[in-house]
Amino acid sequence: SLEVGVSVTLVSVFVGLLLGSIAGYFGGWRDTLLMRILDIIFAFPGIILAIALASMLGPSKGNLILCLALTSWAGYARLVRAEVLAIRSLEYMEAARALGVSTPRIFFRHLWPNILSPLLVSATFGIAGTVLAEASLSFLGIGMPPGTPSWGSLLSFGRDVLIEAPHVAAFPGIAIVITVLGFHLLGEGLRRKLDPKASR
Repeated sequence: SLEVGVSVTLVSVFVGLLLGSIAGYFGGWRDTLLMRILDIIFAFPGIILAIALASMLGPSKGNLILCLALTSWAGYARLVRAEVLAIRSLEYMEAARALGVSTPRIFFRHLWPNILSPLLVSATFGIAGTVLAEASLSFLGIGMPPGTPSWGSLLSFGRDVLIEAPHVAAFPGIAIVITVLGFHLLGEGLRRKLDPKASR
């Protein structure tokens, strides 16, 4: 569950960072196209879309990571786009463009370091949500393949022996609660640490 949560978040952050930066920095048709794609994705509840994709692709770790990443990158792209729109017109960005700095260098040296803080906070919360989504899909039998020691799969197995051995379902459930709560507390701590407005 943790492996899937971290993997999905890394893929989603990478895709969202790249597409959101391009759309926010260049604007025009790129920005319009991205916003229309985001409108389509946000029109469906993420977990419902993940269930539909996982049902079509079948249970496997690779398919599960792909399904959850396809439904998670949009939030990061929207966050990155908003941050880039706020930064691209600042004086140091205009000075870099006036000096003829290449676009990749502007992204790596001037743009991305300044949007890292909110992206890191969002990714921490995202891991918690992904762990919960993975457990939900595995509980339904469309996430991890049978026999994989996933918390959701263990919960599903424990449901059948709940009367005879309640600990089989209790311990995976407790692990999910502690993990999700821990990442939420970590994200809140990072937000307070990295956001000057939140620390006031």
